[in-house]
Amino acid sequence: MIEITSTISIHEQEIHEDFVRASGPGGQNVNKVATAVQLRFDVGKSPSLPDDVRKRLIRLAGRRVTEGGALVIEAKRFRTREQNRQDAMDRLVDLISRAAERPKERRKTRPSRESKRRRLEAKRRRAETKRMRRSVRNAFS
Repeated sequence: MIEITSTISIHEQEIHEDFVRASGPGGQNVNKVATAVQLRFDVGKSPSLPDDVRKRLIRLAGRRVTEGGALVIEAKRFRTREQNRQDAMDRLVDLISRAAERPKERRKTRPSRESKRRRLEAKRRRAETKRMRRSVRNAFS
């Protein structure tokens, strides 16, 4: 059982890991040992996630979610399989915990009378400055 928050936890059976060869540094082992991790978590079918968290997670994950609703996290930052596995798990937990936070509800506000007055006064001053820069028309001809 992987605990995300005090109310959300995920079973290990819901997470599927594949190990693939990683590009980048690794010396002689780079072409032989599969150290990169592809972690898959089916967001759409997971019984552990409430609907509101599921929707926020899909929106937060973006292109990492497949059309089938599976979240895919690739970890290949480290040279060892265990470190990459832990990195992928940490990133999954972080993503779900961010999705579990309720967004703050926006309250409509209106500009105050004083802020409107200040804005209009600044516009008047700016217009006056620009008007004073204009060339003076010849009034004598």
